[in-house]
Amino acid sequence: MIVYNITFKTDPQIAANWLLWCQQEFIPEMMATGCFSRYRLLKMLEVDHSEGPTYTLQFNAESKARYNIFVEKHRDEFQRNIFQKWGNAFVSFHSVMQVINQCE
Repeated sequence: MIVYNITFKTDPQIAANWLLWCQQEFIPEMMATGCFSRYRLLKMLEVDHSEGPTYTLQFNAESKARYNIFVEKHRDEFQRNIFQKWGNAFVSFHSVMQVINQCE
């Protein structure tokens, strides 16, 4: 299992609208690629929120091959669309992890 993690820190002025957009548009569009089997949206706690809240989105891909399809066919377009919609009102970073062990 591969976890594609995106962490977003949003400007306080867009935080509420960003969260709605994320839940109603971004997540469904990411899932519609067929590359991911599930996701989790989390709000980070015990961090400085004075410059806006920080959220983490974790998308699970069943294999590295499924993740690679996302990278090859979809990632650049998603990144362009996010910047077109929100400009510089957020900061994000991405990481990719392999699940070694988990409890369900």
